[in-house]
Amino acid sequence: MAKVCLFGWMCLCVSPLGVWAIGQPKYIQERPSDGSFTIVHGQDVATIFVGKDDWPGVIRAANDLKADIERVTGRSPSITHDQDRLVGSAILVGTIGKGKVIDGLIKAGKIHADDIAGQWESFVIEVVPSPLPRVATALVIAGSDKRGTIYGIYDLSEQIGVSPWYWWADVRPSHKHSLFVKAGRYVQGPPSVKYRGVFINDEAPCLTGWVRERFGTIPPSIDPPMPPGVANYNSAFYAKIFEALLRMKANYLWPAMWNNAFNEDDPNNPRLADEYGIVMGTSHQEPMLRAQKEWDRRYLKTLGTWNYYKHPDVLQAFWREGIRRNKAYESIITIGLRGANDTPMIPGGTVAESMALLEQIVAVQRKIIAEEIDPDLTKVPQMWCLYKEVLEYYKAGLRVPEDVTLLWPDDNWGNIRRLPTEQERRRSGGAGIYYHFDYVGGPRNYKWVNTNPIPKVWEQMSLAKAYGADRIWIVNVGDFKGMEFPMEYFMHLAWDSQRWTNHNIRAYTKLWAEREFGPDYAEQIAHIITQYTRYNGRRKPELLQPTTYSLIDYHEADRVVADFKAITAMAEEIYGKLPDAKKDAFYDLVLFPTKASAIVNELYVTAGKNALYASQGRASANDLADLVERLFKADADLTDYYNHIFAGGKWNHFADQVHIGYTSWNDPPRNIMPAVRRIEIPQAAILGVAVEGSDVAWPEADGDPCLPCIDAFNRQQRYIDVFNRGAIPFDFTAIADQPWITLNAHSGKVTKEYRIWVGVDWSTAPKGKARGTVQIRHADQLVKVHVESFNPTEVTRDTLDGFVEAEGYVSIEAEHYTRNIPQGDVRWERIEDYGRTVSAMTILPMTAASVTPPQGSPCLEYRMYVFNPGKAKVLSIVAPTLNFMPDRGLRYAVSFDDEPPQIIEIVPKDFDARNGNREWEESVKNACRVVQSQHSIEDKGYHTLKVWMVDPGVVLEKIVIDLGGLRPNYLGPPESFRR
Repeated sequence: MAKVCLFGWMCLCVSPLGVWAIGQPKYIQERPSDGSFTIVHGQDVATIFVGKDDWPGVIRAANDLKADIERVTGRSPSITHDQDRLVGSAILVGTIGKGKVIDGLIKAGKIHADDIAGQWESFVIEVVPSPLPRVATALVIAGSDKRGTIYGIYDLSEQIGVSPWYWWADVRPSHKHSLFVKAGRYVQGPPSVKYRGVFINDEAPCLTGWVRERFGTIPPSIDPPMPPGVANYNSAFYAKIFEALLRMKANYLWPAMWNNAFNEDDPNNPRLADEYGIVMGTSHQEPMLRAQKEWDRRYLKTLGTWNYYKHPDVLQAFWREGIRRNKAYESIITIGLRGANDTPMIPGGTVAESMALLEQIVAVQRKIIAEEIDPDLTKVPQMWCLYKEVLEYYKAGLRVPEDVTLLWPDDNWGNIRRLPTEQERRRSGGAGIYYHFDYVGGPRNYKWVNTNPIPKVWEQMSLAKAYGADRIWIVNVGDFKGMEFPMEYFMHLAWDSQRWTNHNIRAYTKLWAEREFGPDYAEQIAHIITQYTRYNGRRKPELLQPTTYSLIDYHEADRVVADFKAITAMAEEIYGKLPDAKKDAFYDLVLFPTKASAIVNELYVTAGKNALYASQGRASANDLADLVERLFKADADLTDYYNHIFAGGKWNHFADQVHIGYTSWNDPPRNIMPAVRRIEIPQAAILGVAVEGSDVAWPEADGDPCLPCIDAFNRQQRYIDVFNRGAIPFDFTAIADQPWITLNAHSGKVTKEYRIWVGVDWSTAPKGKARGTVQIRHADQLVKVHVESFNPTEVTRDTLDGFVEAEGYVSIEAEHYTRNIPQGDVRWERIEDYGRTVSAMTILPMTAASVTPPQGSPCLEYRMYVFNPGKAKVLSIVAPTLNFMPDRGLRYAVSFDDEPPQIIEIVPKDFDARNGNREWEESVKNACRVVQSQHSIEDKGYHTLKVWMVDPGVVLEKIVIDLGGLRPNYLGPPESFRR
């Protein structure tokens, strides 16, 4: 965990929203104070010193600091490697043990480094008076190692206002005339997770298209073999990636590999990575620092895809060349072997045969590593990703060397498959996590815009940290660009996992928005980011269908569209008010993903309504078909604007990803508009009536239409749609036969359709249940719509204590418990903004022991009043968390009142999260599981639902008690009235 001085920690707690470097004490100010250090003030500009013998990456980062100060102030400091040229004030940059200045200050007692010396990637920033002859005051940035110093430099850059995204998202810093550093000592490190990185993957068409346009293609060659047309992922490209990673305090990279080979495409790539300070690796399927494309370019036409079973000698030589080529550079070596393109290595082979071959392969690989790098293999970082079938082999007893880091994958949808057992946590190699923000595969690709709410990231990665998977965290970020916000949160959480909790997720988002766009609209921008990622997270755009959200019940589809429109309107308003210098970044990071997602959601909902209205014979069905076409064009226009007009076309191709019209797991060849239906419209006016809760229309449908009940607690407004089946407008009347029935219109003219809102005047409504009708008449056509109200005397809005049943259900957001009963330090806690609707509750600490309730089990209680006793089905909406510990599944318990808790198995311990497992596929599509339990409620009146912990890891979002009236929906009905 990062350490800070007492002064800095107090500053952080008292005024977190004034912090420039997210989550760290603010030490930069624009006015001088006692003992402060001047970076820039008037004509005074501090000189930057870095020793010529320091790491090249440190010297390079010091030059970035020089550029950053100029970006913020317009004043460019000089930079020197000569101590004798220092006069007045200076920024002294250096790595402990790499230069006489920093080491001399430590020896002289001018600075103290005992708390960082020998630590991993740690640094101190301190204002030091009279550190050197002729230097009156200095700002010392001292690192424990190369990256420690680099992180200290970039921490100062962020504090003065330079975002890690100044290049990749055009975030321009606000101008400051003066910069001072508060007197004090500021320490960070060592990090919570040792290796923190990203995987650039699934990079076509967007990133590859952009790279090809900006950097061209690699010239074809024979040695190394290079086919024509390969996008030039060269060192100029990777330099921008390396810098952004270091500014986020990341240190690890798996490079783009779909059609590229990092080490061969540009021989400067690995050298530059090492110079910058980036630890390089290769993906889970590319062992021994060799890219799959290096093999394909040499052998695909002659030997086929790599296969150790067939060509062991060729592969051994191939691997040895890779290790020898890169042995001078800092790397984590992927070991093991899978087939090319994520396939098994022995097609059709038995598990035992595959395991034996894998163990043989690993022994050979480690022998090569020992011979080429170091006989002491414990000094060579190695990683084995237990991905797909390799995880099955591990379960079956596959032996992994003790010093190798086990990299546990998620299910490609952000749900960690497996975490270390207590015994595995004692392994010297430790464990890590391979996580996904982007994926190509079943049940559906998702790679268009950011669909990753950070509350989910906090929950899963905190689970990983709690169970000791903290040696490596690497996340698949797709094209890199577009994942700026969740990527940086991931890195901040990895840097200091104790700083970011379930209680300050919203605060993090606001701090991020304030750093990028200033304080004026930070709260609103944070709300937009939180909501658009929540809305995309509950159903990824690629998974949308016209029928995803209910078109007739709970106003669900309309609410989804309205919610997206509200945040889009807010984003557009803020865009209009921001200074011009901030607009490109805001459009890129906030407005575009919000508006694009809103259009696509409205497109699918409108297509669904078109089909519904056409089936009802509404003349407006054709208007909705037109609207679908306009929305589809609006999506294409927005894509074109992003690629060709926004930022002068700088980011052309980053909006190329197909995202509409999926019918299988893979992309369609192009965006395909949802099907629309047009109907023939007769000339004559013809009355049609549709009501909330029904998909048929009258007068043709059987019986009379009935509106859902209106109750005195929720006081709903129900709708009647009076529509025209013809072309000529007509007049209608609407007459209620009871005085307590209210209508927003009693007559009107219908061209296409007219919505009447029906309510109840509760000052005159009868007690108990009452019925009436609304008569809709046009000429000689009449439709009677039945209205029912419920105004009980047993309990009222004023006397209610808890939730109340209405429409045959009780809907509860999990955070709205009546009582939260802990057991010792084990308790249910809220994760703010988690899930599909409001928030969620989970068990902390995450490593709590499993229990059998009621003894020793933390419990959430929900008090409610029930009017219709009898059979009750409890639907618990929980996160799609997996059985992450091998000796147990995932369970919780439910009971009513004093009945014994029913232990419900959410996920069995042998659950296999894979393509073809329909239960898993549905859980990731829906971003939740709906778990059922059956109960019997004997009496009308108050009852208490109790939710008990059995296993940690359960994340409870919402509860719906179905008493016989629940109607089909996706998100769960709106929350019931409570008091």
